[in-house]
Amino acid sequence: MPDRIFIKDLKEYIGQEVTIAGWVDVRRDQGKMVFFDFRDMSGKVQGVVLPASTRRQGEAGPKSGAMEVAQKIRTEWVLGVQGKVNKRPEKNINKDQLNGDIELEILDIKVLNEAETPPFDISSDGLEIGEEHRLKYRYVDLRRPRLAKNIKSRHKVIKFIRDFLDQEGFFEIETPILTKSTPEGARDYVVPSRLEKGKFYALPQSPQQYKQLLMVAGFEKYFQIARCMRDEDTRGDRQPEFTQLDMEMSFVEREDVMDVNEKLLIEIVKKLYPDKKIQEIPFPKFSYKEAMEKYGTERPDLRVNKDDPDELAFCWILDFPFFEKTAEGGFTFTHNPFSMPKEEHIEDLLNEKNIGEILTSQYDIVLNGFEIGGGSIRAHRADLLKKVFETIGHKERDIERDFGHMLRALSSGAPPHGGIAWGLDRLIMILQNEPNIREVIAFPKTGEGRDLMMDSPSIIPEKHLKELGLEIKKKD
Repeated sequence: MPDRIFIKDLKEYIGQEVTIAGWVDVRRDQGKMVFFDFRDMSGKVQGVVLPASTRRQGEAGPKSGAMEVAQKIRTEWVLGVQGKVNKRPEKNINKDQLNGDIELEILDIKVLNEAETPPFDISSDGLEIGEEHRLKYRYVDLRRPRLAKNIKSRHKVIKFIRDFLDQEGFFEIETPILTKSTPEGARDYVVPSRLEKGKFYALPQSPQQYKQLLMVAGFEKYFQIARCMRDEDTRGDRQPEFTQLDMEMSFVEREDVMDVNEKLLIEIVKKLYPDKKIQEIPFPKFSYKEAMEKYGTERPDLRVNKDDPDELAFCWILDFPFFEKTAEGGFTFTHNPFSMPKEEHIEDLLNEKNIGEILTSQYDIVLNGFEIGGGSIRAHRADLLKKVFETIGHKERDIERDFGHMLRALSSGAPPHGGIAWGLDRLIMILQNEPNIREVIAFPKTGEGRDLMMDSPSIIPEKHLKELGLEIKKKD
């Protein structure tokens, strides 16, 4: 096939013969002429196979059999097409459409792959189709313009974040996917070790400990577009695996972390979503107590006009309670056990006094009624972190087993530090005006955690279980 031209660039080749490759988006057979709309990742263009009788003597025409091939082709077939780029007659120009003023006069067609009839229409937004059916054929579903736009916009947001934080002096550092199971939140997904039978890795719920260890190591400014996994109960808008913007900074106070994140969010909206309006800059701040008293929630939707999808109302929620009572009468942490108490409450923590009144340095960023991120200044002293675990009922031997590495690291010269993690899927969902996060994830799972396309989770053959030293016990 001659050098291929992307469809978005065809305007540069008016009057010339070119080769494009892509999918048949629409086919219209008008007898003597066959019209096509072709698409590739860059856009769409209309093409037409003309009958030989329309040509003047000496003009190049379709190669032998082009019309015969054109009459057999159906939507979603994959083609290589040679043609001449022509201007459309003035009466046929569509100014609201990419390539609406040109047309490809098809001279030759090569079928690269045929396609079965699509399982559903991909020209609509798809929301009228059952979601499970769409997820089973996600590779087809992703061809629809709305989803393709979502995935491309997600790329642009992530690239913008990377470029912005690079300019701010951050280092992007990857952290392990195979890690240690620790009791610090939701249930872990565990991975059995083949070489050390009976022992297990855990998939990370977040890079929380690793990013703090990077601060101990002296990198001072870290970020990562991090994959996180949590084995949580079924919830409609949760995913077993999701994506965070993870960030940590050394030698900072709460306002330093909040300032760089607020600046980044404002720039994302201004540069990538100029049609949207941020309701209030700087973002308003409320204590947890104020938010609950005034709005009855820690995630208030502050939009003046809640029917306007282009209105963005950010706010910060601060000064959360560090601990809350459990049903058994003890205490558990409300957000993150690695947080630092507010300075005026440090002595209460160390002396185990007024536990229910201790406030933490936690801060959440809320957008239109959704929590899109949360973080805190961390307990960079080993004695404080150990006391947190003691307060929530961990025994000395358990603290050493589960978190001894963190206590030793904090005792090796750890700087004051703090950070935040954004729910990137949720942020992009709001910016793209989508009803749930599955619409902005390329290959999401159902609310029950199933991958209908790959049919997982699935059974592992007995041979593999034996290699791992595992046995499945059947219920009576």
